[in-house]
Amino acid sequence: MRIAFYAPLKAPNHPTPSGDRRVARLLMDALHLAGHTVDLASEFRSFDREGDAQHQRALAGQGRSIAQALIEQWHDVDAPGRPDLWFTYHLYYKAPDWLGPAVCRALDLPYVVAEASHAAKRASGPWAIGHAAAEQALRSADLLLSPTGFDVAGLQQLVTDPERIRRLPPFVDPVPYQRAARKRGLWRLRLGRLLGLPMSEPWLVVAAMMRHGDKLASYCVLADTLPLLQDLPWQLLVCGDGDARGEVEALLGPVAAGRVHFLGACDARAMAAVYAAGDICLWPAVNEAYGMAMLEAQAAGLPVVSCATRGVPDVVQHGQTGLLASEIDARALAACVRELLTDPPRRRAMGVAAAQFVAQSRSLSQAARTLASALAPLLRLQRQAPAASVSTR
Repeated sequence: MRIAFYAPLKAPNHPTPSGDRRVARLLMDALHLAGHTVDLASEFRSFDREGDAQHQRALAGQGRSIAQALIEQWHDVDAPGRPDLWFTYHLYYKAPDWLGPAVCRALDLPYVVAEASHAAKRASGPWAIGHAAAEQALRSADLLLSPTGFDVAGLQQLVTDPERIRRLPPFVDPVPYQRAARKRGLWRLRLGRLLGLPMSEPWLVVAAMMRHGDKLASYCVLADTLPLLQDLPWQLLVCGDGDARGEVEALLGPVAAGRVHFLGACDARAMAAVYAAGDICLWPAVNEAYGMAMLEAQAAGLPVVSCATRGVPDVVQHGQTGLLASEIDARALAACVRELLTDPPRRRAMGVAAAQFVAQSRSLSQAARTLASALAPLLRLQRQAPAASVSTR
């Protein structure tokens, strides 16, 4: 079946690397693997960063124009490229979907949303227009695919029919990380020589963009955590870049002089090699939706130390694939890191369990099976429906 894919926050082919773009691409890959033809419906970005009502109204107007053009393009049931289903990834009050609901109403198409969040407190205030549009889209969706229990709880406040909400846990393609992990010795040797790292000390790996807001807040927690571990041997590898890099370097440099190594932005292959060479993935995860980097690290065999906030417990199994501090607190986080630094056998056992967890429960192939099962009833109904050009429902 043919699926029209749309990501209102950031298109899968957006030039700026991000976790959001990575997840969009993975979803398209999973849909392909499930046997569907997937087309990018539009690159239109509906994101309003500042809460500007005038900007939101302008975006709504642009969205209506694009939706109308798509309706006209797919007017006939045998029109080239006409989809059987519309699939929107990640809509919320700052980036609502102005396209999918309109197109699906006009063409009688099933409307599916993956990774939607609902924040009732945004019903009034600077993003009220975006919130109303996002809420309307969620109410009209035939199926809502939610990655975490945290998001499910939010959606259940809006959608009372449990059959319309299904879990699609966060996932990665583990193969590149498994491949890198098999050459751990080689990558560790090369990275150690390049950076002058002591091979006998554990290497902590941080992988995150350096942006203002929640990312910088996590780096601040990290800066408070490291001094509490100064009595232990370790090295910190920081992978990431962004407009807050100067502030991140100023935060981390003084508290761990000679132990912090900034690698800058790393492509997917380089990141897999860094994970494979490391010993622990460390990230405070302030306001993190769930954390793709933590899944990738586990796929390469690294245990994770983080905090049990929002969707993080859906990607890290506390006590099995890593350790989660009960709250975002430097002392609690440092205590978790200390546990693994001082117990190498436990650290290695958690790394093995982490790789197995991703391979068995958080993999691309598992996501494809979940999507195939979730979409099958909608596509079956679509095939049975009488052919119609444009609906007026």
